[in-house]
Amino acid sequence: MSGTLFLAATPIGNPADASARLVEILQSADIVAAEDSRRAVRLLRDLDITAPGKIVSFYDAVEEAKSVDLVAAVQAGQTVVVISDAGMPTVSDPGYRIVQHAIKAGVLVRVLPGPSAVLAALAISGLATDRFTFEGFLNRKSGARVRQLNELQFEPRTMVFFEAPHRLAETISEMAQVFGADRPAVICRELTKTHEEIIRGSLSELETWCSGEILGEITLVVSGASPIDNSDPEQWIALTQSRVDLGISVRDAVADVAAELNVPKREVYDAVISHRKKAD
Repeated sequence: MSGTLFLAATPIGNPADASARLVEILQSADIVAAEDSRRAVRLLRDLDITAPGKIVSFYDAVEEAKSVDLVAAVQAGQTVVVISDAGMPTVSDPGYRIVQHAIKAGVLVRVLPGPSAVLAALAISGLATDRFTFEGFLNRKSGARVRQLNELQFEPRTMVFFEAPHRLAETISEMAQVFGADRPAVICRELTKTHEEIIRGSLSELETWCSGEILGEITLVVSGASPIDNSDPEQWIALTQSRVDLGISVRDAVADVAAELNVPKREVYDAVISHRKKAD
């Protein structure tokens, strides 16, 4: 008889947030597939689970290879629980591939809901929650990251990001340039932990806050863009200039703005050139 594959959400900081069901499943599982086996051992100890099943490492680099064996274990009748370091597996963490393998194999997949840094940060941010988009981690390289931000410049929904503390200052600075320094945003640091901090303000204010040393887990929530009047040449000029300031050529910036606003490229180009001539 086939067993079950569980995707289990784990506490994002405070072990007391673990549900009774999570403790029960971890206690009875045959295999715990953990993003970091050392953190898994610590979590089990914190939850007073003394006789867990086999713990195997299940991080990004080995997920594809190990998914086959783990699904086979489920087919053989075992209970396999997938956990990430914190929060829900598959959300910027391993888990997606094994779910695909499990579905193809026809085995039962169940989910244990629980803590989520994405939803916790969104809820506490004070920004609009009726519509939002989760963007995960942006690219580590500045050039690629700026291109990603440019694609999100007109996104009207609240945006949630994960970011490494050592890259946060640079990311906030680039967001201020692309989205505008006045765009509201919130830095959530060490959610649910002893040193939790919620820093609210404009991107320029958050950029100032980032001048000091930053440690811990970071979730960043950024307000969506205000509606843009596609017929206003002043908007075309401002949006084009914001991209030129980031090192994009005038020609490419004009093409991007024209495509995103669905206006003729020639009209945007003429407005930009005319503005530059007046400025000179």
